[in-house]
Amino acid sequence: MTDAIKPDDLDPVIHERARLAIVSALAVAPEMSFGEIKETLGLSDGNLSAHATSLQRAGYIEIAKTFKGRRPHTSMRLTRAGQKAFRGYVETLRKIIEQGK
Repeated sequence: MTDAIKPDDLDPVIHERARLAIVSALAVAPEMSFGEIKETLGLSDGNLSAHATSLQRAGYIEIAKTFKGRRPHTSMRLTRAGQKAFRGYVETLRKIIEQGK
């Protein structure tokens, strides 16, 4: 028998609900703008910025700040490490579910 999977095995960086939502949105889109994520998830500027910074520090997302014309444009995308962490998170959830059957 393998070791039991426990809730503590879930990645705490991703597990926070706003960060999980951000990573989930970016998992299905190659890149999203700050505005698209904000609108999709209903987050405030400050909330999205704080959670995006946490994900960036963990190496899970890249944040690019550029200009479109004369307007600032911020976009985000999952890094390879972020993709791997998200897949691991989902797999841990699957294992927890399977243990409960």
